[in-house]
Amino acid sequence: MMEKLMAWIDARFPATKMWEDHLSKYYAPKNFNFFYFFGSLALLVLVNQILTGIWLTMSFTPSAEEAFASVEYIMRDVEYGWIIRYLHSTGASAFFVVVYLHMFRGLLYGSYQKPRELVWIFGMLIYLCLMAEAFMGYLLPWGQMSYWGAQVIISLFGAIPVIGDDLTQWIRGDYLISGITLNRFFALHVIALPIVLLGLVVLHILALHEVGSNNPDGVDIKKNKDANGVPVDGIAFHPYYTVKDIVGVVVFLFVFCAVVFFFPEMGGYFLEKPNFEQANPFKTPAHIAPVWYFTPFYAILRAVPDKLLGVIAMGAAIAILFVLPWLDRSPVKSMRYKGWMSKIWLVIFCVSFVILGVLGVLAPTPGRTLLSQICTALYFAYFILMPFYTRMEKTKPVPERVTG
Repeated sequence: MMEKLMAWIDARFPATKMWEDHLSKYYAPKNFNFFYFFGSLALLVLVNQILTGIWLTMSFTPSAEEAFASVEYIMRDVEYGWIIRYLHSTGASAFFVVVYLHMFRGLLYGSYQKPRELVWIFGMLIYLCLMAEAFMGYLLPWGQMSYWGAQVIISLFGAIPVIGDDLTQWIRGDYLISGITLNRFFALHVIALPIVLLGLVVLHILALHEVGSNNPDGVDIKKNKDANGVPVDGIAFHPYYTVKDIVGVVVFLFVFCAVVFFFPEMGGYFLEKPNFEQANPFKTPAHIAPVWYFTPFYAILRAVPDKLLGVIAMGAAIAILFVLPWLDRSPVKSMRYKGWMSKIWLVIFCVSFVILGVLGVLAPTPGRTLLSQICTALYFAYFILMPFYTRMEKTKPVPERVTG
């Protein structure tokens, strides 16, 4: 009966074909390592965010008068509401942790190079959409940091010549951040952006499975196939990598649940202390800073004295990631076979990014501003100089087959 049912479905919908194309007969390189867990973990966190978000909307009231009180209601009176809220708030930070590590893997093994340019572009669009989604959701609890953080970020659009003031007012929907702003951010956070995000995730996976997965050696496994057309260095994604990913999921859930149950605020980095006070337009917090996953770009913004140039620098720091596939002129993909200049510059880029993230949390001082300016220069230098050092350096010979 099951065979007849599947035959009936397959005649009307390509269920079996999709299963084979994307799982059971999708051959991935057999030398995946630790860094290849984070793609599947990103999917896991996305599902967590969608499910917990649906439950939260059932008890949340998107109005300036009731938003903060409804979050308190969820935390105190809704059955298991506290754990749903903490799963969602911790999940937001976990999402960026796994996405940043996923992006680092791409930089490490050249997963953005030909023929995977579109995979990288779709991934960057996911990252951009994720930032917008996180920013919209950040305002919803209507706490002090939510209100003032949104005030600072939205006001940046006012630096744009000619249209800046009108654009800022259009984003707010009012002359100042109010219930109208909260309501439209709620609609975007709950409906519009998740639809776009899910669509981009599907496109990202389809593009990846069309050209095949990269691997730590940067070797194209499609070049070596057996008599049946199966890559000799590939193994079926299911069951081999689905089972392997379960191990990563279990370890991730141990860490994730430890944070949720024991320190969901993470010392004020996941849930800031001022956000436990209701938004007050007449009381400015002593220090306004965005959530940790935005702070590298916030530090770049503050590193530039001029407001307009600071906004341009912050936007350029994200935009330059989109053109990365065309900046790297190296004949090899993986950092294993690139020269010492590529390795040093990747270390410099990662250290600069982390330092900028730390500086973005802290209150500015002359010394910190100078350090953020140095790190901003190094951040951009990594990309601007890439066409030169990747072309000049001496690379190691890439093996014909994957090495494990």
